[in-house]
Amino acid sequence: MEEGRTVNRLENQHGLIIEEKEITKASGGAALAGILVGFVVDIVVMIWSSILLAHSVYVLGGILLGASILVITVLCIMCAGFKVLNPNEALVLTLFGSYYGTIKKPGFYYVNPFCTAVNPAAKTNISLGTGLTLSDKEPVNAAITSKKISTKVLTLNNERQKVNDVLGNPVIIGAVVIWKVKDPTKAVFQVENYKTYLSTQCDSTIRNIARLYPYDDMDEEGEQAEKTLRGSSQEIAEGMTKELQSRVEDAGLEVLEVRITHLSYAEEIAAAMLQRQQAVAIIAARKKIVEGAVSMVKMAIDELSEEEIVVLDEERKAAMVSNLLVVLCGNKDAQPIVNSGSIY
Repeated sequence: MEEGRTVNRLENQHGLIIEEKEITKASGGAALAGILVGFVVDIVVMIWSSILLAHSVYVLGGILLGASILVITVLCIMCAGFKVLNPNEALVLTLFGSYYGTIKKPGFYYVNPFCTAVNPAAKTNISLGTGLTLSDKEPVNAAITSKKISTKVLTLNNERQKVNDVLGNPVIIGAVVIWKVKDPTKAVFQVENYKTYLSTQCDSTIRNIARLYPYDDMDEEGEQAEKTLRGSSQEIAEGMTKELQSRVEDAGLEVLEVRITHLSYAEEIAAAMLQRQQAVAIIAARKKIVEGAVSMVKMAIDELSEEEIVVLDEERKAAMVSNLLVVLCGNKDAQPIVNSGSIY
C-alpha cells in the first residue's frame, strides 16, 4: 500500500486488470502553506535583486532576478495541484495518459499539478431525457460540465417506448430508474460514457422483461389467470431492477430501484382492447347478476311454500320464475301489471 493511497484490484469481463488507487491523504493545507511561503520569499528575493541592480551589481542582481522569475513560474504551476472535493463526489485523475488515483472522500487535497480529471459523461445530462447530450451551442450548466463524478442518488427518467408483450400486442411503457455511481474508477474506464450506457441498458431491459408477460390476461370471470404487466407491476419492476443491475455491474453503477411510471396499449389497438375489456366486464357482471337472481327466486319460492301463503303448481311456478328473472335481470325498471281477477 502506498502512502495516502488504498489500492484495490478490479477485473472486468474482458480480463483486463485495473488497479484502483484511492487517494486518502488530504494534504492541501500543508501544500498551500508551503506555496504561500515560497511566494513571500520569492517576492523578497525579487525586491533584493532590484536593489542590487539599482546599485550597479548587475551579475548577482541579474542571477537573483532570473531565479525569482523562474521560481514564481514554478509556484504558479504548482497551484494547479489543489483539488477541493465536496461530500458525495469523486474525482478520477490521470497523469500523462496513465491512471494516477481516485479521490472519494471530501477534503482539500494536493496532487501532482500535471494531473487531469477524467469524466467522459461530464456533458451528458440524462435527466433531460434518455441519452440526451448537451450540444456546444446550448448554454451549459457548470454543474453538468464539472469533471467531478457525483456519487449521489440520481434519477433516470426513461422515455416512453413502444414494446410488444408476450401476445404480440403493442404496449407503451415508461419507467424511472433510481441509481448511483458505486465505483467511480470503473464508471470512467470500463465504459465510454456511463450515463448513456445506463440509458441504453435500461431500454434493453424494459423490452426484454415486457415481452415475457401479457399486458392484461382476463378470463370471462374477470379474474387474472397469470402474472401481467398491469396487475403485477411491482413484481415485474423488481425483475427489471435485478436484470438492469446485472447489466451495469461492470460499469461500477448500482441500481436501487426501477419503477413503472406509464403503461398503456398503443393507440392503434387501444380502442379494440377497451371494447374487449368492457365485454369481459359485462359478461362477469351479468354472471353475478344471474347468480344472485336465481338465488333470490329460489328463496322466494321456498318462503312461499314454507309459510303456505299461496300454493302454486309447476306451471305457475315456472311463470313466476320467468317473471322474477325478467325483473331482476333486466336493464330497465319493470312496469308492474295489476291483475284484478283470479290467478286461476
